[in-house]
Amino acid sequence: MKKSEIKSFSELPMHLNAEMVAKVLGISISGAYELMHKKGFPAVRIGKRVIVPKDLFKKWLDEEIAKRGDKNGF
Repeated sequence: MKKSEIKSFSELPMHLNAEMVAKVLGISISGAYELMHKKGFPAVRIGKRVIVPKDLFKKWLDEEIAKRGDKNGF
């Protein structure tokens, strides 16, 4: 697993692309694209671009952590 290059939420741009999602989560870009096409993930298609609003990404991540909290994230 790659180490996240992002140290703080405030460092993120207003909208994230697949490359930024990959950096934040420490996953590959192809893994980020796969995630961005899953139901329930807050991605928005604008023309050919797929972006993720920063605030919705944080909310989604917090909800995923809460869901998995009693399972130690696994």
